[in-house]
Amino acid sequence: MSRLLFACAALFMALTQTAVAADVTDPDNTLVIETDKGAITIQLLPQIAPQHVERVKTLAAQGAYDGVAFHRVIPGFMAQTGDVEHGRAEAGSSAFRRVGTGSSDLPDVPAEFSSIPFERGIVGAARSQSPNSANSQFFIMFAPGHFLNGQYTVWGQVIDGMDVVDAIQKGEPPANPTRMTRVHLFSK
Repeated sequence: MSRLLFACAALFMALTQTAVAADVTDPDNTLVIETDKGAITIQLLPQIAPQHVERVKTLAAQGAYDGVAFHRVIPGFMAQTGDVEHGRAEAGSSAFRRVGTGSSDLPDVPAEFSSIPFERGIVGAARSQSPNSANSQFFIMFAPGHFLNGQYTVWGQVIDGMDVVDAIQKGEPPANPTRMTRVHLFSK
C-alpha cells in the first residue's frame, strides 16, 4: 500500500512539474521568484522591453534581488519590490523606512513603452516622475490598471504563481513583508 501511495505521489509530482515546464517556452527568458509562500514564474518580454529585461536578468544573476522585501503592496492594485539598495532592511528597524527609495548602482533604464495593457499578472518597471528613471524596482499587478498604460514599461507577465502573488503580505510597508528569497532564470 505504501509503495502505491509513493508511486502515486511521484507521478503527481512529475505531472505537476511537467505542466509548469510545458508553459515555459523560453527558459532563458523566464524568471523565477522564490518566496516563503511559493514560487512566481514570469515570462520575460525581451521583444517588448529589451533593456529592462536585460537589467532584470543582470540583477538576478548577481543575486541582487535575493532577500529583498515586497515593500508596497496595495490590495486590488499591485505588489512592488526590487529595492536592491535598501530592500533587505529588517522590518521595524529605522533603516526599513528607506525601503522603496533605492535602486542598483547601474544607470537608469530609458522607458520602453508598449501597447500591452496593465492587466492582472503583468509586470512593470517602477520609476520616479521621469519616464526614464526605471532601475531595479518593479511591480506585479493584482488587477487591471489601465491608467498605467503607456506610462510605465511592461517587461513581463506571470505565467504561474498568481496565487503566490495574491498571498504577498499587504501594506505600505507591510509589518512583516514577504521577501524574494531567491530570484533566478528558469534555466539556472
